[in-house]
Amino acid sequence: MPHPTDLNVLGQPLIACSMDPLTGFMRDGCCSQHPEDQGQHTVCAEMTADFLKFSRQRGNDLSTPRPEWGFAGLKPGDRWCLCAPRWVEALVAGAAPGIVLASTNESILDDVSLETLVAHAVDRPR
Repeated sequence: MPHPTDLNVLGQPLIACSMDPLTGFMRDGCCSQHPEDQGQHTVCAEMTADFLKFSRQRGNDLSTPRPEWGFAGLKPGDRWCLCAPRWVEALVAGAAPGIVLASTNESILDDVSLETLVAHAVDRPR
């Protein structure tokens, strides 16, 4: 569960990103901020083939299963808490996956405008 004070980019309470596959720095399904999370796993993204290829080329293979870590590998359509800097890097490279605004931590707003996030959202606000 998210920390009760965690908010999403819309200023509302953060909701879970994915329970299957189980994501989040704390493997609690949420893209919460955590003081030990140096990678800033705060962006809830919906995986695409293009992004998975991009990430693999950058040295972070998210699609290959790693049973020794209890990781089944991601496929297009899966939701996952990405590192904020990786999402920004993918954005600049034209490979950013869509994001879930309701599940993306407000901390990304330090680096990316809400307008940009909304343009890449899979859950656009009405």
